[in-house]
Amino acid sequence: MLDMQKRLSNSFFAIIGLPSTAMGFALCIQISALSWLLSTKYNLAIHEIGIVWAAGPLAGILGQVIIGFISDKTWFWGGRRRPFIMIGGALAALMVFLLPRIDMVSEVLGIGNLLVVAVIVALTLDLSINIGFNPTRSLIADVTPDGEARTRGFTWMQTISGFWGVMAYLIGAFIDNYALISVGVVLVLAFSIVPMFFVEEPRVLAAPSETAAATGTEWGQLWRIYFAHGFSWIGVQAMFVYIIAFIQQHIVPAGVTAAEASAQSGKVIAISFAVMNVVGFVLPALVLAPLAVKFGRVRTQAACVTIMALAYFGIAFIARTPSMLYLMMALVGIGWAAIVSLPFAIMSEKVDKSRMGYFMGLFNLSVVIPQLMSTGIGFVLNRSADKGVLFVICGACLAVSGVLWMLVTEKQQAGAAAPALAASH
Repeated sequence: MLDMQKRLSNSFFAIIGLPSTAMGFALCIQISALSWLLSTKYNLAIHEIGIVWAAGPLAGILGQVIIGFISDKTWFWGGRRRPFIMIGGALAALMVFLLPRIDMVSEVLGIGNLLVVAVIVALTLDLSINIGFNPTRSLIADVTPDGEARTRGFTWMQTISGFWGVMAYLIGAFIDNYALISVGVVLVLAFSIVPMFFVEEPRVLAAPSETAAATGTEWGQLWRIYFAHGFSWIGVQAMFVYIIAFIQQHIVPAGVTAAEASAQSGKVIAISFAVMNVVGFVLPALVLAPLAVKFGRVRTQAACVTIMALAYFGIAFIARTPSMLYLMMALVGIGWAAIVSLPFAIMSEKVDKSRMGYFMGLFNLSVVIPQLMSTGIGFVLNRSADKGVLFVICGACLAVSGVLWMLVTEKQQAGAAAPALAASH
């Protein structure tokens, strides 16, 4: 074991946050560039883009549950989480490299239908992210003791991951998405593999009986959390996938050439997501944690997703310039900040801590199943003359989520929320 791990130095916390950053960066590339590439380079229709995006959630439905369960109980390559992080990172980097080369893959494989090849690449990318994401978070819990050190580990993870996520969108906005993909291939591969040589995992974890007796599993409450979180993710995923249609219709000026429209739409998407993620990166520790202490995590979560719903309605009816869209996306970021932080803290008090990897995988179902359901919104948009209907639907989903969150009860004191915030993204 290296000295920095024994001392739990800041450099050690930075290193164990890098694998999660790698998976998050790959996801940012997928969000920022996939719809844009499929629309502008491969000329897929909006409902076909939705089909491609549906492949990812299909991979995640069982992926994180299975990987979480297996990684809790296996050991090879000198680690419990290490193999899955390294394999997932290498595959993710390869799929990111192939995103702008789907036509070349089609030729090599002899498959004439680009939609089929796009689904294969997207499915493998999302499966790779799912292989790695759960173990990256579980690794931090494995190598840090309970208490302040555990909190620092997750805080560093969120800080580093959030910073690089914003950088991803800025690279896409101010250079281009091809540069983002090139940077991403190197970063995802390096951040997944290199840190694993500087971290020693414990060979034996705490016995399940040590935590099972202290913490039961409140399934009724978990189902409420799953449904509340799920409605949030229908609205989030649909926005990620289909915002390109809204921007092309309402934000890009009429009369520009196809090349100019492509460049402008890509830039607006990247800046929009950068604005949203800056708010989502800064808010949890500085604002949401104090609010959760004062008002409780559930009420804070409900309020944030309600603000996000109102921002969606604002985009649908008044966002007709890039600056107005960016302003609304900053408000969307308030809900996004809560969605990527508070639900894990709320959920974690309801489950057996000795099976946290497994329950993290189950919790992921409240993300991937709604992602799959959001595919149907693409068919609605395909038949709608006004693409602003996207944000009406998304706003309605977030409003329902806000109501459902109020049905969740908190067993712990509100003040216990703060240390757990950083454990989510």
